[in-house]
Amino acid sequence: MSGIIEEQRRKPARIDLNCDLGESYGPYRIGQDEALMPYISSANIACGFHAGDAAVMRRTVRLCLEHGVAIGAHPGLPDLAGFGRRAMQISADEAYEMVVYQIGALIGFVKSEGGVLRHVKPHGALYNMAAVRLDLAEAIAEAVYKVDPELILYGLSGSQLTRAAANRGLRAAEEVFADRTYRSDGTLTPRTEPDAVWHDADSAAAQVIQMVSVGQVRTREGGMIGVKADTVCIHGDGPHAVAFAETIRRRLEGAGVRVSAP
Repeated sequence: MSGIIEEQRRKPARIDLNCDLGESYGPYRIGQDEALMPYISSANIACGFHAGDAAVMRRTVRLCLEHGVAIGAHPGLPDLAGFGRRAMQISADEAYEMVVYQIGALIGFVKSEGGVLRHVKPHGALYNMAAVRLDLAEAIAEAVYKVDPELILYGLSGSQLTRAAANRGLRAAEEVFADRTYRSDGTLTPRTEPDAVWHDADSAAAQVIQMVSVGQVRTREGGMIGVKADTVCIHGDGPHAVAFAETIRRRLEGAGVRVSAP
């Protein structure tokens, strides 16, 4: 993936901590949504394709409003069994339609509860595919723009998705990941490979501080690459998600970085 930012950046005064939430459905309970609320500033709510259902969307929107957490849509591939993390062969038109459909579903709940939708972040395989496939990136950016040009599109730092957002006239939030390792081309290590995920909060927090303060991250190959950090992702479905969120927020605030939504 080309276009990864090379220069170091000065430590920002503010950073967004976002988390993927609302991923339970039916009788299945995934994540610790309520416990995570005090530590995050933005939530990406599943819209029913890879996870979530109508009742969970409504409940998660209410939680966000109660805690003052910015609400975002988290559209994914139609792959409930694979949690949206398996790549699928889809066209740009299909990507556009999936994203419009899922944003529309969540907007209904957000408006009915008196809230405002603030951003969109694709999920899982759709997110990773759009990071490198220009046609998918442009289709997703177009879908978001057509629904509401005031929405912010979250995408992997330096990716095709954030470039497509900027080219379409959308605000883009360059995203980095607390609990994932990076490859030398700036993409995330696939979950199917060893050492793709950090499993302890201190290692994840150290990576976040480095990305936020100096704009660099160490790759799995051992080198350093540049990243731009507007928002940091913490996954809500991991067994130690709350400990990760608490440690990362404490370390950021201890370094003088304020946590707030874009």
